Amino acid sequence: MAYWLLKSEPGAWSWEQQKKEGRQGAEWDGVRNYQARNNMKAMKKGDLAFFYHSVGEKACVGIVKVVAEAHPDSTDGTGQWECVDVAAVTDLPKPVTLAEIKTTPQLKDMVLVNNSRLSVQPVTAGEWRKVCALGGLKDPPTA
Repeated sequence: MAYWLLKSEPGAWSWEQQKKEGRQGAEWDGVRNYQARNNMKAMKKGDLAFFYHSVGEKACVGIVKVVAEAHPDSTDGTGQWECVDVAAVTDLPKPVTLAEIKTTPQLKDMVLVNNSRLSVQPVTAGEWRKVCALGGLKDPPTA
């Protein structure tokens, strides 16, 4: 099992919208970056990811679980792009901002700090635990 971070502009797809999709989840569609697509291809059912609002607050606000592995993106007419389906697991009691992540020494090597534009990125187990702790999760879900 692995951990990830998925970035979304809240005006396009918010955490609240994701939660409304329930247990069946929704496609994480519209990604048009090869590295992000390849990260989605590496995702396995049951992997966990931070849901990150990339505009405005710039913060991890929740946790999602991969419920369907990579498949053709329904928003792509070319057949070139793939996506995964994710379902909401839990809110982070306290959003963890990019500023907070950048000033936390244990997170200095996090992809979000060093390649903030990548919309789908891996997270190490140590980074997962630290961000969950910063977000107020006493018993974070683990993959």
